[in-house]
Amino acid sequence: MKHLKTDPCRGDQSKWIRGLTLIPLALTLLETSAGAMHIAEGMLPKPWAFGWMAVCVPFLAAGLKSIRKTVSDFPRAKILLAMCGAFAFVLSALKIASFSGSCSHPTGVGLSAILFGPAATSVLGLIVLLFQALLLAHGGITTLGANVCSMAIIGPLVSWGVYRLMRSREIRPAAAVFCAAALGDLATYVTTALQLGVVYGNTREYLMIFAVTQIPLAIAEGCLTVVVFNVLEKYSAPQLRELKVLGGRDAT
Repeated sequence: MKHLKTDPCRGDQSKWIRGLTLIPLALTLLETSAGAMHIAEGMLPKPWAFGWMAVCVPFLAAGLKSIRKTVSDFPRAKILLAMCGAFAFVLSALKIASFSGSCSHPTGVGLSAILFGPAATSVLGLIVLLFQALLLAHGGITTLGANVCSMAIIGPLVSWGVYRLMRSREIRPAAAVFCAAALGDLATYVTTALQLGVVYGNTREYLMIFAVTQIPLAIAEGCLTVVVFNVLEKYSAPQLRELKVLGGRDAT
């Protein structure tokens, strides 16, 4: 009967989008033990900890407004939004030990910044970091503001800016996505190094410690984000055009 027909293409889209969340999940097999994730609980004095929390407030308010508008205007974007949150949660939960004795991790927020903008990504990042602090002991509650600023505000702002700039110059989407995700990852750790450096006075040392693992991690995150984006471009091009991520001349 006619009313029982389904759209096979739409079913494939949902299947592929859900399947993409399994890619970063598989990477957890590479997880190694390390001392801390993000800025750990108690590492920042109270004035700095609460100061960073205050900085986050306007960004989070703008993010909630952005998400409400996006969901209202494009209801089908809910699946993509959830996928971006899952992608960021799993990637940023990885523990990869550095040669210097610290540890680093990808951020996973570049994809969300590209698709939904930095404001919406700040809210997703807050949710990710809060769950990691409560359930995985990655980061902390008092340092939540500082971690949100670095991973969910500064990093996404850089990713979004780089992607928009490169696309405005008609650079291929894959190249723009790679640069956006990689540079957003690096920006997160530069910010973290500065946050610790202004407290303890050895910013250069923090930058060198993070750089040992973060540069290759940023490259790897850029490559993985391109893989995910290419699948989305193939199966969800109409949604990406609705979100103004792709232009009319981009391949479907």
